[in-house]
Amino acid sequence: MIKSNSKVKAKIVPSGGVEDMEDKSKGVGAAEAALSVEDEWEETEKEAIVSLSEAAKKILPSHFAAFVDKQKGVPELDLWRLNCYLEKVFSQVSSLPWFNMLKKSPLSFVPLSYIPKSVYEAPVDWINKLPTDEHWKFVRWALDRLLTDWAAHAKGEEQRFTQYEVATLVELAMVLRGKPDSFTCLLPMLRVRPKYQGEDKLPLIVWMMAQAFQDDLPTGLSSWARNLLPLVGNNKSYSPELVDLILQFVEKRILSNPEARTILVNGAVKKDGERLIPPCSFEMLVRHTFPARVEEATERFEAIYPVLREVALAPGTAVKQIFTFSLKLAGGQGNPALASEATAIAISVLTQNVDCFKQWDVLYKENLEASVALLKKLVDEWEDHSFKLSSSSPSDTLTVNRTMNSFRIKNEKAITEGVANLSLYKEADKSCKLISRRLSRGGPGIAPLTAMIIAAAAAAGGGIGAALTLYILPIA
Repeated sequence: MIKSNSKVKAKIVPSGGVEDMEDKSKGVGAAEAALSVEDEWEETEKEAIVSLSEAAKKILPSHFAAFVDKQKGVPELDLWRLNCYLEKVFSQVSSLPWFNMLKKSPLSFVPLSYIPKSVYEAPVDWINKLPTDEHWKFVRWALDRLLTDWAAHAKGEEQRFTQYEVATLVELAMVLRGKPDSFTCLLPMLRVRPKYQGEDKLPLIVWMMAQAFQDDLPTGLSSWARNLLPLVGNNKSYSPELVDLILQFVEKRILSNPEARTILVNGAVKKDGERLIPPCSFEMLVRHTFPARVEEATERFEAIYPVLREVALAPGTAVKQIFTFSLKLAGGQGNPALASEATAIAISVLTQNVDCFKQWDVLYKENLEASVALLKKLVDEWEDHSFKLSSSSPSDTLTVNRTMNSFRIKNEKAITEGVANLSLYKEADKSCKLISRRLSRGGPGIAPLTAMIIAAAAAAGGGIGAALTLYILPIA
């Protein structure tokens, strides 16, 4: 036990060295001295306490080479054998307060920083050559083990075998840095299994993400968008400190890089078509940046939003999902700022991919108020968007024209029947007429397209030809 007397104690200092400390027997000093050491040990049995750095320096290349030579026959167990080897290496390390360090600053705590580079490079190189199927298994095993110890620490229970924790943390950091995919493949599981969820576990998860993705900004942002950002929106019980940690990860680990914008925008859509920021996460980001009531974190979301918006709206897949949520938010919901931004996003997506006009036609009536705002913005900003809408390929212009005519048919039907939202339909119809007329006048491909449509209608003949012309060409 640590006694309250004048004997000299030892503690780990941030640099990894051992610092002598006189135990003050009175006042706050005694309490601080006791709290600085996590584990409990008998002074008579711990006369030679060494720091993590000093213990690591004893890993001589020849010793590690001898360890590697013994690992033959069962490569599937090599990572666990290395863990046992590191436990012996760190057996005399005093109680590294890893729980407090991770809890207070998971983005700053890096056990490898206590170890000379020349020492940890050899184990990392060896780890990278092991069968890839074993890395993720070790990462999950280490996470489960640390979470068990984490829970014990949180309850105030004493942990006698600190060297196990130190060895696991060190090796886990090595594996995560050398083989980040070993953690990437586990992220979906962490999102759904209760065992890995909860505010108390978040610092450890964030620490692992920081280790794995320190040199991979796109994957780091993707993990943040999928695993961390949803926690801010869906769990109001999360403390401001944890929300701060979630924002710190993207601020300090992702966007602080001078090349972040270029790297993220260029890699916004992966080779398999998956976006770094999926539509559901982008919607959360928009809502947090433009809340109905300004919150504590709003200003920080506003700061990161421009770059993340650009990444989220990069050309690629899932544009229909983006358009769907932006159209719904454009309806107002008592939040003019949110509605304005959502309308701008919807316009951006429409001009990026005209297939979204088909999606709009499906959603038109159930999102009438938002559609009116969107149509009006298209009319008001026609000069900004006309080239993409009326001077693009004939087939794209035809898609836009068909959508406007479909809207007008719906409008006329509603006006004739005298529905409740009559004024909205009338306002929408005015915008549809203006857009249709401008489409018929603009673009080099419009005249040839019109001639082709009339010729096709004439060939069809009779009522079919008339219907085809009415549907495709602007209604007068």
